[in-house]
Amino acid sequence: MQNHRTVFVCQGTGCLSSESGPVYEALRAEVARLGLRDVEVDFTGCHGFCEQGPNVVVEPEGIFYTHVQSEDAAEIVHSHLRDGKPVERLFYRDPVTNKAIPYYSEINFYKKQQRIILRNCGRINPEKIDHYIAQGGYRALRKAFLMTHEEVIEEIKKSGLRGRGGAGFPTGRKWEFCRKAQGDKKYVICNADEGDPGAFMDRSILEADPHSVIEGLTIAGYAIGATEGYIYVRAEYPLAVKRVLIALEQAQERGFLGKDILGSGFDFTIYVKEGAGAFVCGEETALMASIESRRGMPRPRPPFPAESGLEGKPTIINNVKTLASVPIIIDRGADGFASIGTEKSKGAAVFALTGKIANSGLVEVPMGTPLSTIIFDIGDGIPRGKQFKAVQTGGPSGGCIPARFFDTPVEYE
Repeated sequence: MQNHRTVFVCQGTGCLSSESGPVYEALRAEVARLGLRDVEVDFTGCHGFCEQGPNVVVEPEGIFYTHVQSEDAAEIVHSHLRDGKPVERLFYRDPVTNKAIPYYSEINFYKKQQRIILRNCGRINPEKIDHYIAQGGYRALRKAFLMTHEEVIEEIKKSGLRGRGGAGFPTGRKWEFCRKAQGDKKYVICNADEGDPGAFMDRSILEADPHSVIEGLTIAGYAIGATEGYIYVRAEYPLAVKRVLIALEQAQERGFLGKDILGSGFDFTIYVKEGAGAFVCGEETALMASIESRRGMPRPRPPFPAESGLEGKPTIINNVKTLASVPIIIDRGADGFASIGTEKSKGAAVFALTGKIANSGLVEVPMGTPLSTIIFDIGDGIPRGKQFKAVQTGGPSGGCIPARFFDTPVEYE
C-alpha cells in the first residue's frame, strides 16, 4: 500500500514504566474511530532513547515523538495522520539550541551511532516473527546449513568477533575448542544474567529482538554439534522472559527449531532457565550449576566449560550481544563485520548510558570510538552545563576513568 504508515509505540520496560501502554491503546482507538485504513498502530521493544520516553515513531517518515501521553493521541492522529501536519510540540528538542528536531535520524543520539547488534530494536514488533523475517531474519540459519560445521566456525573466527560479556575471548576459538572436544552430547548457553547496576543492554535486546539471539544460538549449536541450548535469563526481566518464550514458540512452529530444522537433518531445542537473583550466576560455572539445580557457586578452571561444562559435557556460553552478532556475520560475511572497529576489537559495542548525562539510553558505536564521543556527542554531555569529572565503565568490577582520559578509545585493549 503506497501511503501506508505504521505508528510504532515503544513497549520496552522503560517506556512501559512511563505509561506507554495507555498511549498505545489511545492511538489504536483514535485511528479506529476515524477509520484511517492506511494507518497501522503497532508496538516495538526498546528504541534506545529511554530518557525521552514514552517514544512514538511514525514510519516510513521517521517522525519521532517524545514524552507522549495518552491525551496526546487524538492530536497525533488528527493533525499528523489525517491532516499531514506533524505535532511539533512533541518533537525532541536539542538541549543546547532548543531546536525542535522531527526525525530521529537527525538527532545526534541516533546519528552518531552505528547499529549492528541493535539493528532491529525499535524497528520491529518483537512478538511477530514475520517482522523479523522481513528484515532478513533466519536467512543466516539457512545459509549456515549450506556450510560445514567447520566453515561456520571459520567465518566467526575470520570476523574477529569477541565475547561481548566483557571478557573479550575470541568467539570462534571458543566454538572450535568445543567442536573438537570429546563428548556424546554438547550444549550451548546464552548468558542473559545481566546483574550489573545500570546495565540493561541484554534485557533490551531480548525484549526488542529475541529472534536474533535465538537464531545466533541455533547457529552456534549447529557449529559445535549441540542438540540442546539454554537461555539463562534473570527472573527480574519478566517482559524479556515473556517475549523469548513467544519467539521460541513461533520459531518452533515455523520450523526454525525442533527436529530436522529446515530439512537440514539438524535437531535443536532451546530451553529457558530463569535465574533466582544471584549476582554470582553471571559467572559461567556458577550459571551452569544453577541450570543443574545446584547452588550457584563458581568452580576452579580448568577444566574449562568447552571441555567439561553442563552435566560434565562440552559446553559453550556466549553473551546475548555476542549471539545477536552471529546472524549478521553469517548472512553478510565476516569481512563486513571485520571492517568495523579496530585491528584487534572488531564490530560494535553496546552501552547502557546512565547517570548524570543529558541523554541516557541504549547506545551502539563501533569499537575504538572515544569515550568523549559517547558522552558528549551522543549523550549531549552533563546536564545544566556542569563539569564532567569521571565515567565508570564495566559495572562494579570496572573502574572510574577521570576527565583527562576521556578521549580513550573503547576497545578490549
